[in-house]
This record gives sequence, structure tokens and C-alpha cells, in this order.
Amino acid sequence: MLNSIWPMHATSRRSLAAAILLAVATAAPLLSGCSTNPATGEQSFTAFMSPEQERQVGREQDPLIKQEFGGAYDDAELAAYVTRIGNKLAATSEMPDLDFRFTVLNTPDVNAFALPGGYVYITRGLVALAENEAELAGVIAHEIGHVTARHSAERYSRGTVIGLGAAILGVLSENQAIADLANLGSQLYLKSYSRDQEFQADTLGIRYLSRAGYETGAMASFLKKLGSASRLQAEIAGGNHDPDAVDLMATHPRTVDRVQKALVAASVRPVSNPIVGRDPFLDKVDGVLFGSDPKEGMIRDRVFLHKDLNFRFEVPPNFRIYNQPDRVLAADQNGARFIFDAAPKASGQIPARYIRDSWAKGHAVRDLESITINGMNAATGWLAITANNRTTYMLRLVAIRYNADTLYRMQFLIPSWNADALNEGMRRTTYSFRRLSADEQADIRPYRVKVMRFDGTVSEQSLAGSIPFPGYELRYFRVINGLENGQQPPSGSRVKTIRPD
Repeated sequence: MLNSIWPMHATSRRSLAAAILLAVATAAPLLSGCSTNPATGEQSFTAFMSPEQERQVGREQDPLIKQEFGGAYDDAELAAYVTRIGNKLAATSEMPDLDFRFTVLNTPDVNAFALPGGYVYITRGLVALAENEAELAGVIAHEIGHVTARHSAERYSRGTVIGLGAAILGVLSENQAIADLANLGSQLYLKSYSRDQEFQADTLGIRYLSRAGYETGAMASFLKKLGSASRLQAEIAGGNHDPDAVDLMATHPRTVDRVQKALVAASVRPVSNPIVGRDPFLDKVDGVLFGSDPKEGMIRDRVFLHKDLNFRFEVPPNFRIYNQPDRVLAADQNGARFIFDAAPKASGQIPARYIRDSWAKGHAVRDLESITINGMNAATGWLAITANNRTTYMLRLVAIRYNADTLYRMQFLIPSWNADALNEGMRRTTYSFRRLSADEQADIRPYRVKVMRFDGTVSEQSLAGSIPFPGYELRYFRVINGLENGQQPPSGSRVKTIRPD
């Protein structure tokens, strides 16, 4: 969450949809019929988007994607390393002349995806989890496979990236508060690709790995590690979360077994002396930022803290926080949603008047009242909402006057059947908003991946002790180093751990 926190996600998604519609409208007269895809060898209906329109959409949406996912990660050496790997793989594909672009995004989420036209993204969270260059190459090769098979063009042309709102609550878009809540981010829940498309991308990716000389089994080994990391993160978060809901498993629903079948289907010859590249990879991952970027705020379990903006709050139990450049999101698995952001153009407005006359203008706000939150003037009220499917919701609005220029907002969208159960949690979240103490300010430090030598003089427990997951330090250490339960790193080997700056 940046200092300039203004609503922009709905705009970026609308602009993406508009760009796709323009692409379709422009290309349709030229593209009636089928063509043979050079990567898959299959007949595919190409009327949805021409190759040039794919490149156009990619160029236009690339800056918006970077904006939504924290921007490009500021590490020139890592960026060059990822680009070298990507270009090496792309040169072996059926589209070697396509101008692929590879970007490491500044987000702790473990994910990777591609835009039409060859724009491929991996997150620094994924880089931190990988074990070697071959595993990283396997992820990139898979994304290249989606591009060459034109899956990303098909997905985006269908507009699925518009987000959760279109699928669930878009019917309520006349109320901007509801539209904002609905657009919690497609990356959280949207499962974008079919099993057949994932299998095809795996098959193509393995083909490119083999041609480039990489260990082809690395794709499966990374997926196995990702599964272990997802399950552990779900346990750390409280055990009430789908371990596949918020990472690469969500946007790429796959299993190790299907990747192994793709390895057979790829019909590639075993690579003699395949590239694994553990040491070159560890050299590049050493020092990579881990977890939240302090410039955008820090997530610690259910607490969000922002050092520069000087505030903190805590979300209800069983909610998981997702930090985005212009807002903080949280959700549980029962359909409850939460958004925190700064109100645009609200300088000097009284909170109750802002809710009534600006934020919820034209809607009947119930039980609107002025309150005080840790010395700050605030107001709250609620609206009853009914979706097209007859599901009813309670929308609780909270406006907090932080200073003369800044008014912060909280929105809780709760299914009516669960409103009573979450009432206390909403109240506690509302009154948890406050300025940071001096000790809290001093304690907010970034964490980074640190590569160390396991030489027998330092125990696993000592290496893992600084990992910021109390009670789970050793298990997380083993996961990020690809160690099975009870397995120790070989003496003299290099290992990853997490340490504060």
C-alpha cells in the first residue's frame, strides 16, 4: 500500500476489458475461421484476437499489471538473470521471434502468469521459494507455453481478469462501494486455466526445458515444494484457508502427477549433464526481499502496519490479508470481504457527512453515527444489499478522520447469514486502528533471503531461528530448502534462511 493510495484497480480492469474489446472488434473481420497453432499443432479458432492485437494488449496492460502487483522488483542483477533464462527458453520455442518480456514483480505472493504477446511475470515470492535455476526455468517455460499455445490471449479475451466482481457481485456495480469490494483481485480466487490448458503448457514447457538443456524434472520438484509451502502457510494462517487459494496453484491448477504425465507426453530425450544451476541461482537470490515491502506496509499474521503512514489495524480471526499498492484487502472462506483505503477528495469533510453525502450518496445508510476511534473522529453505518442470486449482504462502512488531509475508509461486506457471528470481529477491527508507538516504528524492518553455509558448526534451529513465523521456523526452513521431514542439509551445502536487515 503506497503513500498515494487512490482507487485504481477497477479502472485498470475496465481499461483491460476495453482494450480486449477493441482488439476483438478490430481483428474480427480479418479472422473468421481456424488456423494451426505452431506450438501445439492443433486447429484453433483465432477470431478472438490476432497476434498483433495480442502484442498491443500486452504493451498497453504491462504498466497496469506492474502497478497492481507492486511494480517491477528493484534488483537489476536478478532482472537480468531472469531475462537471460527466459530468452534462452523462448529461443527454443515455436515463436523465437516474438519479443518476450520477463519481469520480476515486487510482491511476496508465489505466482507467475503471462499477458498476451509474450509478457511473462514471476514474483519475488516465487524466486525465494525456488531451489535452483532449473526450477525457476521450469516456471518460466510453463508461462512461455501458455503464450505459444495462445492460452493467455484466450483467457484475457474472455475478460476473466476483470476479477471477482464480474463473477459474483458485478450485479451491484451501481454502488461504487460494492463494486470496490467485489473487485478484491482476480489473483486471489480466479482459477484461470483448464486442466487441458495446464497440461498443454506443461508439455510445451518441458519441451523448451529439454531443448535448452535443463533438468526436465525440475518442474515437478518445484510443484511439490509449492504444495508443501502452501499447506504450511495455510496452517500458519490458522488452518481455515484453502492452501491452493492464493498462489500459483490457484491460477495454475496442477498436480505433480499431471506434470509427470506431461513429461511423458512431451516425448523428449533425456538431457545428458542437464543444467540444474543451484549455485548460480543462490548467488542471485541472496538478499532478495522476503515478505512485505515496508514501503507498502507490513503484514504480520492478522495485523497490518505501515511505518511511513504511521498506522496499524488488525483484521478478524480467520481472515487473510492481501496488500496491494492502493489498498489493503482481507477475506475469509465464508464469503466475507474487507477493504481498507484512503478516501479520494475528502479533505476536511466530517466523517458522517462524507459517508452520507459522498461515499454512499443516493443509498439509505442505516444507523449512521459518529464515533471516536483512539482519539480520531470517525463514523459508521451500514447498508443492506441483495444480489441477483437473492443472496443478501450487510455492507458496514467506517470513515476515520486521520488528519486534516486524510480520511481512511473500512468496508466490510458480510453475508447476512454470518453477520451476527462477525459483528464482534468487525467492531474489534474498527477500534484496532491507531497510530504506531515508537517501539513499533523501530521494529518494522524488512526481511531478506540470506544464503549461508551449513558446515556443522551451526544447527538447523539456529539457521532457522530468525524466520518470522513463530513456532514454524524450522519447518519453514526445511520447506524453502526442499528438505523432507527429518532430513538435514548435507554438510558443507549452501542453504537459504530468512533474516531481518
